[in-house]
This record gives sequence, structure tokens and C-alpha cells, in this order.
Amino acid sequence: MSEKLDIITIGRSSVDLYGDQVGGRLEDMGSFSKYVGGSPTNIACGTARLGLKSAVITGVGDEHMGRFITEQLAREGVNTEGVKVDPDRLTALVLLGIRDREQFPLIFYRENCADMGLTEDDIDPAFITRARAVVATGTHLSHPKVEAATLKALSIARGAGMRTALDIDYRPNLWGVAGHGAGESRFVASDEVTAKLQSTLHLFDLIVGTEEEFHIAGGSTDTIAALRAVRAVSNATLICKRGPMGAVAFTNDIPGTLDEGDAGPGFPIEVFNVLGAGDGFMSGLLKGWLDGADWPTALKYANACGAFAVSRHGCTPAYPTWEELQFFFNRGILRPDLRNDAELEQVHWATTRHTRTGGDRSTMRVFAFDHRMQLEEMEGATPDKIGAFKSLCLDAAQQAAGSNPGYGILCDNRLGRDALHRAAGTGLWIGRPVEWPGSRPLVLEPEIGPDYGRLANWPREHVVKCLCFAHPEDDDETWAAQEATVQRLFHAARRNGLEFLLEVIPSKVRPVDDDTTAKVIRRFYGIGVYPDWWKLEPFTTRVAWAKAVAAIEENDPRTRGIVVLGLDAPEAELAESFALAAEQSLVKGFAVGRTIFGSVARAWMKGEIADGDATDEMQRRFLRLCGVWDAARAKAMEDAE
Repeated sequence: MSEKLDIITIGRSSVDLYGDQVGGRLEDMGSFSKYVGGSPTNIACGTARLGLKSAVITGVGDEHMGRFITEQLAREGVNTEGVKVDPDRLTALVLLGIRDREQFPLIFYRENCADMGLTEDDIDPAFITRARAVVATGTHLSHPKVEAATLKALSIARGAGMRTALDIDYRPNLWGVAGHGAGESRFVASDEVTAKLQSTLHLFDLIVGTEEEFHIAGGSTDTIAALRAVRAVSNATLICKRGPMGAVAFTNDIPGTLDEGDAGPGFPIEVFNVLGAGDGFMSGLLKGWLDGADWPTALKYANACGAFAVSRHGCTPAYPTWEELQFFFNRGILRPDLRNDAELEQVHWATTRHTRTGGDRSTMRVFAFDHRMQLEEMEGATPDKIGAFKSLCLDAAQQAAGSNPGYGILCDNRLGRDALHRAAGTGLWIGRPVEWPGSRPLVLEPEIGPDYGRLANWPREHVVKCLCFAHPEDDDETWAAQEATVQRLFHAARRNGLEFLLEVIPSKVRPVDDDTTAKVIRRFYGIGVYPDWWKLEPFTTRVAWAKAVAAIEENDPRTRGIVVLGLDAPEAELAESFALAAEQSLVKGFAVGRTIFGSVARAWMKGEIADGDATDEMQRRFLRLCGVWDAARAKAMEDAE
């Protein structure tokens, strides 16, 4: 049976290339961050983050940028059945910048773009009627073919008793009444545009726009007069956005002033970036509308989502999740520049990080062959041979995983570059080490750069993995050095959109007891380090596991979880440690290396075993450990019932 949907948006999609340099001209931008964009696409993502089942009808090219949009939509939880892949047109692009508080230059590259190739034939009635509401945006009323597609979707929706909404979303240059250099322009009067909009306004139950957008819809630059002109042709609820003054709703006749409409609370925050704020607002509004909230509540959601959008870089990436929104409401505003609120940003990161890499991370079966020193010490080993062997390790991991989720690798770049690059895009979870092997105090691999800036060159799917040999009884000087490195590395990872795995092994430093690892964990949280993943050595007691888990959960209830390492233990010993670790739901799986590859590598380096035999043996060992873990987790769940 096909999935039921809450909302389907229809219209434009694009790849937004946002200038990273804030406060400069778009002409001078030196680098850009890539995000999914386009008003209907943003709204589909924004509503999905708020818990609605969303879909979008749009078009993308049959090329890399089109695939980026469809893959990103899937990671956001948006249904992509309505995304048309057009082999004859390119995906739309938009270049954007943040000049200052008033100027946000942008250039649309939409000449014959893929989303403008939508036709009536692309509108499937069976798909439309799976939803509760259809949301259109103004741009796709600007050309006959896409207008016909939009009107067909609206006609089907209204015929089925569904709700319909319009975000006026007026972009003069996309209507052909302003030039390419006027992408930032929000209002140019046009009788033709007004007439076209007014011919469709009766089709909607909800119409949303800024004062300027109601000016074009109503044909007057007097806002009250424009609203009354819209009311004359539509019984829809009208939502007029007023910038920092919030928004008002009109369900009946238009009164003499905007202040007489229904309003929700506003949020006094710093305006950093207005681009995409309206789509964030619309997402919150639709959440309230479809949940049956009253207008003050729906406008509260909308104003808050708009506030998040104007305080962050990018459009869709800025929008809050439902959990984040509730946290914001409950805690309140601590500082007006929300993007610099560390506690709020941690909630945002933790509840949206799946949109950066995707994948099922509920189970982690990781083949760790990021070892460098141990392989370099083997008889017959050379850098080239180690690299070739790591490619065999990747083959073993891929063959073990097949097309199944929950598998991963740990692989370095210095000796395993070919394997690391080949693993990209395969669906494997990829952890990449940064520590210089065996260093204490912690020293990083030269590839990270003296300012850690080379993390900017990493693929977003790579997870920064750092091993730190730390113990609660270390002297102050050692702690200070290691904390400074880990703290700086953590922030560099976040700045570059990379997840962070922190591995701690106190038993290699001094004797340990049930409290040792928990103390180390708390110390790192105490300096503001929030690893997405923890990699911990196997404990021998339930008490040690319980204390480590408690130390994590009391500081970061949204952590990804823990993987347990192997320390070159025999399989039988690993099975015992897995059984104990699997009792903790926060432990997601294992990351084991030498138990799988150790003896195989020694034989292969000396030429005693062929490539295929080495791969097959490592695959068998990896699969055996996967089976041991899966059995341990199943038994733990059974015992807990």
C-alpha cells in the first residue's frame, strides 16, 4: 500500500551555492557551500523536519546536481516519487551571498531548467490524492506549461476535498518583469502578473505572502487595499508577513489595520540572512495548519521557524526540527544570534546530522583497517604494499556488507588513500583517523594541517576519528595538551560539517577500574566536546558499562552511540565482551581490526597468500564477528523483555 502523505509541494527546485564569505560582494566570493534550494523544495524539507510526511513535485536534470537534490531530499525524509528526472534539461542553480543586513544578492540560473519542464502529464492523480494538502508557489504560475501542471494538481486536490495553499513567492525576474541582475528584487508592479495571480486565487484555502507579495496579488501598494482585493476573489485565510513585526491572519473581512488580525508571538533575534526565511515561516505555518492548531499557535510555529532561518547560513539547513523547536520554546532565547548559541546549535546538529550523510546507523559492524604503525612493522611491508592490502580489506568489507545497511570501515588516508577514495558513495559508514599513531600527548597526522583547515577538503560522509590515550590520573600538563587538541579538532569538524568519533583507551596508560572511562568521558564533555560517536575498549563488568553509558547520556542524550573496539583479542574473547556490551542499547556495534586482518596481513606481506584468498579469509572472519554481535544483541533484547 502506498504511503499516506500530509503535504505535497509543487514548483521549483535548485542547487543553492551560498557564498561563504559574509560581508563581501558576490563578485568577490571565493568559495561556496552547496545546499538544496527552491521554495517548494525548501518547504518540503522544512515540514519534514517538523514531523509531517512531505513530498515535492519538481524536476531535476539527469546529472550530478539533480542526483544531489533527490538524494538530499531522501535524507531529509521527503518523498521523491514526484521528482521528474529530465534528460534534456539541467538542474537549476542559484548563487547567493550575504552582503550585509540589508543586501542579499542572488543570481538565478534557470534558463530552460529541469523544473520548468513539468507538464500536465507529470501530475498523477493517484499520487496527489495520497496527501492531505497541496501547496503551490507563485513562480510556477508564470509560464503556461508549468502553470497547467500546477492547476491540474490543484484541481485534483480540490475535487478530492483536500486542502490547498499558495505561497505567493513573488520573484519579479522569474516572471520576466526584471532583469537577471535583479534577483534580489522583491517587488516590481505588473498588471499582467496581478491578473494572472488573481485568476487563480479562488483555488486556495490558505494564501501566504509578504506585504509586497500581497501588493502584486492585489494590484495595489496599499496593503489593506491589496488584501481587500484578494479577499474579493478568494475566501482563503490570508497570512500577511510583516518582517520583524511577525505576521497576521485574516479569516474573514479585512479590517482597517493589520494590527486587527490574529497574531502569534514574535521572537527578537538578530537578522543575519533573510534568504529562505519565508520558506521556513511557511513550514512552521503548515505544521500548525495541518495539525489543527489555532492561528496564534500556527503563527508562533511560523515565526519561530522564520527566526531560525534568518539567524543561520543557508535555507533548508537552517530550518529547525520539531525537537529543536520544542527545546527553543521551553528554554527561551539566551542570545539573539541563534547560530552562536552553543546549546541550541548542539540540538540542531544532533537532530539534523542524518541529513548530511544519511544511512542507517542503528547497527554498526565496522571493519577497522586504519592501522598504520602495526602494518608498517610487519615483515615485507612497504607503503605501496600496505595501500594494496587495504584495498583488499575494503573488498572484504564490501563483500560482507552486500547491499545491506549497518556496515562500515575505518581507513586512513596516508597509507590507505586508494581504498578510502574508492569507498566513497558505497553506503559504507567511513571513519577516518587523524591521530599520529601511538602519540601521547596527542599529535595529529600532518595531513590535517597546522590550523586543522584541511578538514575542509574531506568528503562530508567521512567521520573524523581521533584516538586519545587519556587517564584520569594524568598530570595537568598532559591533560591540558590533549584537551586543547581534541577541543580544537572537535570544533574544526563541526565547522566543516563532519561527524566526530572520539576513542579513549585509558588501560594503555595506567590501571583502570569501573569508574575510569566514565571520568575521562565527563572530562571531555566538561570542555564542550560532544562526540557524535564514542569508541570504547571492552569492559569486563556491567558496572563499568553502566557508568560509561550514564556519563554519556547525562551530558548528551542525543549522541549517535558507542562502538566497542577489539584490541586484537581472539574471537572467543571478543564474543564474551560483545555479550556484555550488547546489553547496553547505547552500544551500536563494534569496530574490530587485527582480529580480522592481523594474521592474513602478515602472510600476505610475505607473499604466502594470494589476493583473493586474503580477501575471502578476511570476509569470513568479518562475517563471523558480525554474526557474533547480532546474536549477542538479539539475546540481550530477549533477556530484557
